[in-house]
Amino acid sequence: KGTTMLINSFDAFRAFENQLLKNNPDYIQKKKVEGFTPSINSREADDAYLLDVDVPGIAKEDINLDVKDGELIVSGERHMRQETQKEDYFNFETDFGKFSRHFALPDDADVEKIEASYDSGVLSVNIPKLEEVNNQYSITIN
Repeated sequence: KGTTMLINSFDAFRAFENQLLKNNPDYIQKKKVEGFTPSINSREADDAYLLDVDVPGIAKEDINLDVKDGELIVSGERHMRQETQKEDYFNFETDFGKFSRHFALPDDADVEKIEASYDSGVLSVNIPKLEEVNNQYSITIN
């Protein structure tokens, strides 16, 4: 539950930042060069944490999913199509480049059983919960 709040808070901050800076041409140009941030939908079920990552236009082979130091890392790259570089665009709003999103995994996440699937531009990640988390112990005093 704490992780869901963290993800939602981060997304709310990112939305605020995007709204605040969207009319700044320098920011828009920098964003085009550095990459983009895919949208994330998260929810918690009784037995798992679920993430849907919107990555349209990205091949499955260009997406990485890693666990490191208690974090789930979703990264990849959207490549600009070669044929579009020769065309003249009146308005070009598609973001290209590398992306990386980091999520703190909750203590009850079963990282060895994380599964992911990709369909129609959406990466779905299922993070199962451990059946029993034993974070509380009684210690006998001698």
